[in-house]
Amino acid sequence: MGLPNKDEIKGKLEQVKGGLKEKAGQVLDDRKLHDDGQAERAGGQVRESIGKVKRKVGEAIEDIGKAVGQ
Repeated sequence: MGLPNKDEIKGKLEQVKGGLKEKAGQVLDDRKLHDDGQAERAGGQVRESIGKVKRKVGEAIEDIGKAVGQ
């Protein structure tokens, strides 16, 4: 497993930020802030997943290149 790429990291950060907004919305009884937080957290999960797919594709290409080079 390689190091996380920028999409994975940004996705994680979006998830944290969205979770904080969601909790703040609950505490402040602000439905819009809560819903915005949920949406941001979900977007972060998607972005992180896309990053993971990119990393795995890159690793697979590297493995194929190594196999061909042998």
